[in-house]
Amino acid sequence: MEDFEALLNESFEIDTPKEGSVVKGKVIAIESGQAIIDVGYKMEGRVDIKEFANPGEEPEIAVGDEVEVFLRQVENSKGEAVLSHEMARREAAWDRLEKAYADEERVDGAIFGRVKGGFTVDLGGAVAFLPGSQVDVRPVRDAGPLMGLKQPFQILKMDRRRGNIVVSRRAILEESRAEQRAEVIGKLAEGDTIEGVVKNITEYGAFVDLGGVDGLLHVTDMAWRRVNHPSEILTIGETITVQVIKINKETHRISLGLKQLQDDPWSLVEGKFPLESVHTGRVTNITDYGAFVELEPGVEGLVHVSEMSWTKKNVHPGKIVSTSQEVEVMVLEIDSAKRRVSLGLKQTQRNPWEVFAETHPAGTEVEGEVKNITEFGLFIGLDGDIDGMVHLSDLTWEGRGEDVIGDYHKNDVVKAVVTEVDVEKERISLSIKALDGDPFEGATDGVKRGSIITVEVTSIEDGGIEVTYEGMKSFIRRSDLSRDRAEQRPERFQVGDKIDVRVTNIDAKTRRLGLSIKAREIAEEKEAVAQYGSSDSGASLGDILGAALKGDEEK
Repeated sequence: MEDFEALLNESFEIDTPKEGSVVKGKVIAIESGQAIIDVGYKMEGRVDIKEFANPGEEPEIAVGDEVEVFLRQVENSKGEAVLSHEMARREAAWDRLEKAYADEERVDGAIFGRVKGGFTVDLGGAVAFLPGSQVDVRPVRDAGPLMGLKQPFQILKMDRRRGNIVVSRRAILEESRAEQRAEVIGKLAEGDTIEGVVKNITEYGAFVDLGGVDGLLHVTDMAWRRVNHPSEILTIGETITVQVIKINKETHRISLGLKQLQDDPWSLVEGKFPLESVHTGRVTNITDYGAFVELEPGVEGLVHVSEMSWTKKNVHPGKIVSTSQEVEVMVLEIDSAKRRVSLGLKQTQRNPWEVFAETHPAGTEVEGEVKNITEFGLFIGLDGDIDGMVHLSDLTWEGRGEDVIGDYHKNDVVKAVVTEVDVEKERISLSIKALDGDPFEGATDGVKRGSIITVEVTSIEDGGIEVTYEGMKSFIRRSDLSRDRAEQRPERFQVGDKIDVRVTNIDAKTRRLGLSIKAREIAEEKEAVAQYGSSDSGASLGDILGAALKGDEEK
């Protein structure tokens, strides 16, 4: 009896499934969307048929099918076993995935949903998370074509206790691409010409698929001319012929060129664009330091800001020319080695200072608007969009320029006389006071050093007297008032007195006459001595002067 009891218990342990285990069962019926499964030992349970469907597919289950189920409970309140096919699949999948993870093997799965930060992947019963960054080697805008597609994945991380699995599709692609890249690169050499398909276009260039490996066609290698954006030349999906410029064996990066398959226009630049020749070009780009002008496709030159205008200084080039504008330029310099052409815009027009010098010689009267007033004079706008300057000293003949400059205002229209044009320094000197002529020249016309003139006393000062001659003021110092020291007194004169003086100096620069009564008296004495006596005759000065005066009366 003891042996029989032991055999019976052993039989129960063998035949009776344990809760929490995976058991095999047989579908004996399908009703109301559920499959009735016999798991043996007179135990039956129900499983929703949707548990037998793969994500995105219809369930495939029929009576008589043998299936694996997870025994959650031996008997519920209805006397039925509580079963789950999905949990059985999950348990089996985890066992399989853990082995694959340990062996670093790929696993098959299908993307079936989208979640925050990525996607969900069915790995044959276990659900994994696929981060958005691990979908492809480049960002994927539309993941629709990848949904439901069975494909390989690499397990990056898994935690059975937490039910967490992270997978990567990108790792598979990179591995595959690395193999293809190595194979393709092994067949390529720098200088080879090869066909490729434009795969992607960016701001700086285009990626070209060379049959399993991508090469970069930089925007500067697309054409000899300036290309603002690669889309001007290429379209995605277009097949193009390119040249392999450089291959980096370590990083497997390939640089491609399109313009290298075309003739270099710079090889003919010096012959087509000789120095000082004038050509019509198109403005392609404007910077703070100048404007680039395209002379022909692939050949651009720079018009430096200093070569843009004769008259507009310190002005942004964008205020002189505009993009796409056609302009005439002169070739100033060519550096074929550096592929640079220096151009001039102002050289196509005559120097306005040269033109002004030809049409307005010194002495010409001009009229213009006061453009600016400074502490040293006025700037007047003239023909040819140039300015002339009236210095303070050229504002008036009388008084100081500082005292009369306040009479002028910006935008006033004034007349002036051209006094000097310096083409090299780009300066034009004007004079407003010259409009009326120099009164000093008129007053002193015919007067020379040694002349005796009559002046009128206008003011008595301690140091001498102020006099006028033909409207010109002058000052006679105390020491020049008389030959006799006792008579060198200013107070012996009165305002309005008319006196004869001798001209001792004519200073046209300061516009002053040097006058002296003393010099006149000395000159008269010398003349009398020469005419009526000599220094050794024994005659006194009074005798000589008396005789001279008597002679004058007899005449």
